[in-house]
Amino acid sequence: MTQKRQLSSSVFLAATLSTLPFTFADVAVSKAFGDHMVLQQNSPIRVWGTADSGESVTVSLGGKSAKTTTDKEGAWRVDLPALSADGKAHTMTVKGKNTVEFKDILLGEVWICSGQSNMEWAVNGSLNPKEEIAAADHPQIRLFNVPGHVAKPDPENEVRGQWQICSPETIPGFTAVGYFFGRELQKELKVPIGLVGTNWGGTRIEPWTPPVGFKAVPNLKDYVENLETIAKARKEGGKAPGPKGGAVQIYNGMVHALTPLSVRGAIWYQGESNAGDGLRYDHLKEGLVKGWRSVFENDDLSFYWVQLANFQNPTDKPEGGGWGPVREGQRRALRLPKTGMAVIIDIGDAKDIHPKNKQDVGKRLALLALAKDYQKDVVPCGPLYKGMKKEGSKIRISFDHVGSGLMTGAKSGLDPVKETKGADLARFSIQDKAGKWHWAKAKIDGETIVIWHDEVKSPQHVRFGYESNPVGINLYNKEGLPASPFTTD
Repeated sequence: MTQKRQLSSSVFLAATLSTLPFTFADVAVSKAFGDHMVLQQNSPIRVWGTADSGESVTVSLGGKSAKTTTDKEGAWRVDLPALSADGKAHTMTVKGKNTVEFKDILLGEVWICSGQSNMEWAVNGSLNPKEEIAAADHPQIRLFNVPGHVAKPDPENEVRGQWQICSPETIPGFTAVGYFFGRELQKELKVPIGLVGTNWGGTRIEPWTPPVGFKAVPNLKDYVENLETIAKARKEGGKAPGPKGGAVQIYNGMVHALTPLSVRGAIWYQGESNAGDGLRYDHLKEGLVKGWRSVFENDDLSFYWVQLANFQNPTDKPEGGGWGPVREGQRRALRLPKTGMAVIIDIGDAKDIHPKNKQDVGKRLALLALAKDYQKDVVPCGPLYKGMKKEGSKIRISFDHVGSGLMTGAKSGLDPVKETKGADLARFSIQDKAGKWHWAKAKIDGETIVIWHDEVKSPQHVRFGYESNPVGINLYNKEGLPASPFTTD
């Protein structure tokens, strides 16, 4: 075990012990485990629980076993060696003075599905709910939902929820984005998929972030100082201030108990409640990603998020504003390795912050995982701003993920995007030398876009869709995936 792994395990164990009673009559296993669950394949299988102090505990699964002895506080953990998906239903046996068995365990791919209300939004509230629910007979998809909304000043160690087989009876209240994501993965990979939902509408990103995440980002020093002040006040028995932005508290109540479960990655749909933070969301997202990678003991944990959809009444300000900056913060956070972003600027609703088309959100997230985690030959996303070059009175923009080419297109409901040949590109603006923004003309030139304004002779920067609701935005790649809004300044 590496020094880093030992340290992480020690931190986990210490946090666990902080709220455990001192004696246990029987061997017990964390409720993150249960009948019908999916265990992450090709990764260490971490299993933990409680028993009497000094008790010997053996865990067996798939012909592999591991043995340990509980510490003086009665906590235990074993790491079973990795196993590959084999299509079999396994039994996990945990033996101490008593025996616990979990049956119908599958090996496959496990994903955390988290965020605020648009991730919490259930299948029964999405488009075509009756048809989707009736068709949700997927015994190779297993669901675990953390119930309720719980925020705590200290880490909770008791997991809430249980594993269920995906069916018309179990799917209605489950996260729609998570389900549609998992359904795409199962269809393409032909292996079991485990989905763990933990969501709370109207929440900011900071409460979901563990302390180690804030410490990993220099730009979040103010949060670290706030948490240190709170810890000092509590230790000394004084009055503690409230956590900045609610930091850490939902992590404590709704995520900590799931750690360090082995998972492939996380999908995340949140940001509406942080819209006022604008570009700083980049660093807040960095804290969340690095924090979860630490507590889930996986530096390679994949993390894919949804950029905010178009919403609110459109404006006619070429400089943009509103949700433009927070979307840019989401885009800039893609500098982090093993991350990706599903762009949904074309499927929102001006009058509804909860757009009902969750099917396309799930599909676009799945493309990221299929391309980046499972090496499938698919284009993972729409065009992402790569760079700019001034050419006299024009600016040329280059992109990543052009796919088989750029095009103008239109999206309607659940139908695939249709190319609109000959349509003018919309929602590009250009900045003049004095700093003023103007709506601009733009054209596709190969794999680039050329932008100009007849009266701007010395352009400085370009913005695209940099507003809450960029009506008419229509730049796609030919795979039908929309380009992300951006600003070059």
